[in-house]
Amino acid sequence: MKKIKIKSLTAEAFNGYGSFYDLINPTGHNLGDFYHDHILYPVSGNQPIGFSTLISKKSDEMIVKKAEYHNYTSEIILPLDGDIIVYVAPPSKNPVPELAEAFLVPQGTMIKLNTGVWHMCPFSVEDITHIMVALPERVYSNDCSVVEYAEEQYIEIIM
Repeated sequence: MKKIKIKSLTAEAFNGYGSFYDLINPTGHNLGDFYHDHILYPVSGNQPIGFSTLISKKSDEMIVKKAEYHNYTSEIILPLDGDIIVYVAPPSKNPVPELAEAFLVPQGTMIKLNTGVWHMCPFSVEDITHIMVALPERVYSNDCSVVEYAEEQYIEIIM
């Protein structure tokens, strides 16, 4: 029987087999706490999916002041090491904060937001939660509409 020794996972050693990225300890290019497109996964249709890390920090208040949506894609969100609160509102031409809902997403539970669903960055229940986000590459630059709410439209999420 052939025996093989376990190797350390390094870029050089794993190069011919694929790629990897530490979602819990992200490094490299980022937009603040959003470490985007560090693993790209090509799929049919020639549009690679980017796997990104979002670091969510607990805040004293959970106040939604803006929302975003994507016209051409859904979004995958997976809290890796803590529970999160996700804010959503139904797809519509204009923002509908009056129809907003919030959901507790347990650690390790993957959700898919449908195309057009209004949402924003999840809130962390713990001090810090690392979240994997999967979107087509660079969708945050070419298919992301963000709307700031008027102060009277702000939404406070309560536990």
